[in-house]
Amino acid sequence: MFKFNNTLDFAPRKNDIFIVGEILIDMISQDYCENFENDTYSKNFGGSPGNIAMNVKMLGLEPLFVAAVGDDGFGNYLIRRLKENGNNTKYIKKVNYSTSLVVITKSKSSPNAIFYRNADYHIEYTEELKIELGKSKILHFSSWPISQKLSRESIEAMIEDAIKNNVLICFDPNFHPKIWEENHDGIKYIKQLISKVDIIKPSEDDAKRLFGEDKAENHIKKFLDLGAKFVIMTVGKDGAIVSNGEEIRYYESLADEVVDTTGAGDAFWSGFYAGLINRYTLEKALKIGFAVSALKLKSSGAIIKLPNIEQILKTYNI
Repeated sequence: MFKFNNTLDFAPRKNDIFIVGEILIDMISQDYCENFENDTYSKNFGGSPGNIAMNVKMLGLEPLFVAAVGDDGFGNYLIRRLKENGNNTKYIKKVNYSTSLVVITKSKSSPNAIFYRNADYHIEYTEELKIELGKSKILHFSSWPISQKLSRESIEAMIEDAIKNNVLICFDPNFHPKIWEENHDGIKYIKQLISKVDIIKPSEDDAKRLFGEDKAENHIKKFLDLGAKFVIMTVGKDGAIVSNGEEIRYYESLADEVVDTTGAGDAFWSGFYAGLINRYTLEKALKIGFAVSALKLKSSGAIIKLPNIEQILKTYNI
C-alpha cells in the first residue's frame, strides 16, 4: 500500500530512473489554434520520456534513457540536446528510419497533435540493458513503445525483470488510437497491463479515451479495479485527484500562468520522481510535481531550464 505520508525505500542503485520510449521532434505552432491553420512552426525537443529524461537530469537525478532516433539531422539534433543537458546518450540507438515527428498546435487547454512515426519504436532489450535495469530504482514507460510490436515485446520483458528485481514500475497511459499498431486492440491491452504497474498517471483525457465519458472519481476507481496501486489523475487547470485505493485526495494546480500546456504532464512526472528519489513523502513528492509543472506552463515548448529542488520548495512554499 502506498501511504501518502510515507517515503518509498529504494535500494542503493546506480540509476535513479530507467526511462524507455519515444524521443522525437515537436513542431509547435507559433500561434494558438485548434485546427492546424497555422503557417509557422518551430522545431523543439520532444517525446514524453525524452522530456522526462531531460527534466530529471536538471533536477539532480541520474536517468538512464533508452530510445531510438533516425540516422539523420533531426536525430543528431535530439542527441546533441541530450548531451548538452548532461544526459548519457549511450543507449540512444540510431536506426535506418526517419526520426519521428509530432506537429502540435499550441494550446492553453490540451494541445492537438498529428503523429509521424518511424524510428521511435525500434527499441530492443539487450543483455546490457537487462543488467542496467537491475541497477535501477524506477522503470518508466508510456503508451508509445507498447503501441508497436517490436518495442512492445521489449517493454514486456522489461516489466517482468523489473518485477523480479523490485524496481518501481510507473506507467503513463497516454493512449492515442492513431499511434497504435493496426488491428491491435490498444485499449484492451492497456487495461490488462495496469495490474503489473505500481504507479499510473492518466490525464482526464487519457481516462476518457480508455473508458469513455464518466466522472473523474469513477475513472479513478476503474484504474484501481484493474489492479493499479496508486493512481494520479491530472484534471487540467483543476489540479489532480489521487488515490491509493484506501483514500482519495484532491490537489489544486499551482499554476498561476499558462502559456503552453505541451510537456506539462512530463514536468509533473519529473518533479514527482525528484521528490521520491530525494526521500520526500508521497504527499510532498506530488506537490513538487505540481510545482515543476507550474514552472513549465509559463513557457512555450516541453523543455525549460529548471531550478534545483531547494529553490522549487522555497518558491512554492512546499
